[in-house]
Amino acid sequence: MSEGEEQAIDGGNRAAPRVVARHRLSTRIWHWVNALTLLVMVMSGMMIFNAHPRLYWGQYGANADPAWLEIGARGESGYLRVGSVAVTTTGVLGRWRDGDGIVRKRAFPGWATIPSHYSLADGRLWHLFFAWILALSLLAYMIRSLFNGHVHRDLATDRRDWSPRHLWHEIRDHARLRFATGAAATRYNSLQKFSYIGVIFVLLPLMIFTGLALSPGFDAVLSPYVDLFGGRQSARSIHFIGMGLLIGFFIVHIAMVIAAGPINEVRSMITGRYRLPRDREDAARSRPPP
Repeated sequence: MSEGEEQAIDGGNRAAPRVVARHRLSTRIWHWVNALTLLVMVMSGMMIFNAHPRLYWGQYGANADPAWLEIGARGESGYLRVGSVAVTTTGVLGRWRDGDGIVRKRAFPGWATIPSHYSLADGRLWHLFFAWILALSLLAYMIRSLFNGHVHRDLATDRRDWSPRHLWHEIRDHARLRFATGAAATRYNSLQKFSYIGVIFVLLPLMIFTGLALSPGFDAVLSPYVDLFGGRQSARSIHFIGMGLLIGFFIVHIAMVIAAGPINEVRSMITGRYRLPRDREDAARSRPPP
């Protein structure tokens, strides 16, 4: 961020919050494209999962084989089973009633899937089309971030970021909804660095690579590639777990945006302009004398 970008545009009132340039155009475009892409892929992936709502480890998996995760229905009850632990999920997973009042026995309800009606073929078309968008946009973003210095400037970690004492302090501040103010608000903290590095450079590529392992055509050409994940069913399980981690990241991300000030945060991701939260010293100077 240049000196000019950091200067206040508040009419010369140094006590007022400053408006600065925070996100590059490439980052903003990728953020919104990625948000839509992942939403469609999660919902279409749930439709694909509905075709066989069981997960296995190894090369093979069929109804007679032991599954480590299963979503289904027995009689009038829906259930989710992980290992030997099963919980009743009637009305949400396994067995639910659609908008017409018809009871459906399906892992995920229609409002959570694309398409909303059962169609494995359509689910795969949506999923694979947006998978290409995800892969190409992620590759373009990585290359762009390396050349414009985003990785080195904003995401590179140092010894302080790895300090357990410092990380615990940040976790405690986030739990208390105490966020950075002033110029510190324009920089990624340690938790943000680790989260974004993990999602952009580990989790999303892992989702793409395990997705390739699930392709019958790719498996036929490079079958040893599938063995890197322990078999096709293991790749499917890792893919599903990765989806759960992405959903968890999304929930935490949205919660932090709401807690930090949704209007300012969302506006900065649309326009690139961010109003710095005033620190305590500025706030004290701006108060009228008693």
